[in-house]
Amino acid sequence: MTNVTILFSHILPPLLAFAGIILLCSGIMDRKKDYTIIGIVMFFAAGLLPFLVLQFMI
Repeated sequence: MTNVTILFSHILPPLLAFAGIILLCSGIMDRKKDYTIIGIVMFFAAGLLPFLVLQFMI
């Protein structure tokens, strides 16, 4: 149980946020709306993921 909570609170959010920022920047610079939208969604998912998942696990 502890390993899963650490995964969702400390490991996945930074990885999703980093990938989201990379996609966001590359989508803006290459003028690709798909990459930009996916980057925004991933960045917000990284911020909301711990609050949505961990309340059901704890």
